[in-house]
Amino acid sequence: MPFATAADGTALYYEDWGRGRPLVFLGTAMQNSRMWEHVARPLVEAGLRCITVDRRGHGRSDWPWDGYDFDTLADDLAAILDRTDVADAVLVGYAMGGGETVRHLSRHGTERVGAVALVNSVTPFMCRTDDNPEGLDPSVFDGIVAELMADRARWVVDAAAGFFGGPEGTVENLPVSFEHARWLGYMALDCSSRAALESYRTLFTTDLRPDVATLRSSGLPVLLIHGDGDLGAPLELCGMRTARLLPDAPFVVYEGAAHGLFATHADRLVADLLKFAAS
Repeated sequence: MPFATAADGTALYYEDWGRGRPLVFLGTAMQNSRMWEHVARPLVEAGLRCITVDRRGHGRSDWPWDGYDFDTLADDLAAILDRTDVADAVLVGYAMGGGETVRHLSRHGTERVGAVALVNSVTPFMCRTDDNPEGLDPSVFDGIVAELMADRARWVVDAAAGFFGGPEGTVENLPVSFEHARWLGYMALDCSSRAALESYRTLFTTDLRPDVATLRSSGLPVLLIHGDGDLGAPLELCGMRTARLLPDAPFVVYEGAAHGLFATHADRLVADLLKFAAS
């Protein structure tokens, strides 16, 4: 199996399919490279190269105790880009992966990167502070921590309706099959409890506004995609604020799409990424 080695020796699993312009996928917290199954395959069939990643602590990568901050995760991404020797890559940062993507540009520049797509990204800053009054109250994170520590499996099950269906979602009317939701639920448990907790701490408490500014000044083409029913990275808090910081980037809002649009709107996402990579 293909692995890259992080600076601290952590083995990082990735899958590398196809030929053509490379797209490198960084996924949401608690998921791994398999979440991209219905996105990567048609892109490869269309002539692109798709590299999907298991974040440290997730899936088939090593599960170390430390290293879930965006600096370390950005360095992990650099190790994977070097190992796969990509050039002119499109970084696809999804949810937490959006933070890794913009922090990578701050720390490592654009040498191997040709474009960036941010999908349901947690940028620019989720937590309420004195200089970020639009953010969420820290008690939101405290509640997530309490639920994860008490019963992580139950938390995953309870989150499914909103993850796939948004604010109107119910377990009786999921926009994906029960089997598909269950498969992704099992995948969300295929990470260490430490990785789950610290990933949420990182994505909630890290101010990524300077990194988004770096992305803007880089001159790279950027595509922004966000679901209007996203509860994990709400449109008003994340998507719209990121769009205001990147005014030259096309901003595509998927009506009726929630945080799990990679599953519910895979065909549309494939079409948009294919068009973006070709342009």
